[in-house]
Amino acid sequence: MTQLDVEAIRRQVRALDFVRGTSAEVAMWNDDDADSRANLAIEGLTLEPDEVGLFDMLRDEAVPPPLATQIVLKLLGHPDADPMLAVG
Repeated sequence: MTQLDVEAIRRQVRALDFVRGTSAEVAMWNDDDADSRANLAIEGLTLEPDEVGLFDMLRDEAVPPPLATQIVLKLLGHPDADPMLAVG
């Protein structure tokens, strides 16, 4: 990814119409994220600071994983990204 303006992306995420996760769901997603980051570390891979900030922000905003995936795809300009998603 290129350098990300996480706060600008946060404003765009807050403008989206979606159902935020419950406290219990967010706790589970945080655990899953911790596991994923641990697996990356085991593989010798590290996230850039702005990537860490992006993923932390998505959890802070209680973005469900399927939408979080679409946001990342959109930011990457991936062909599978939802072209109607107003982020990026």
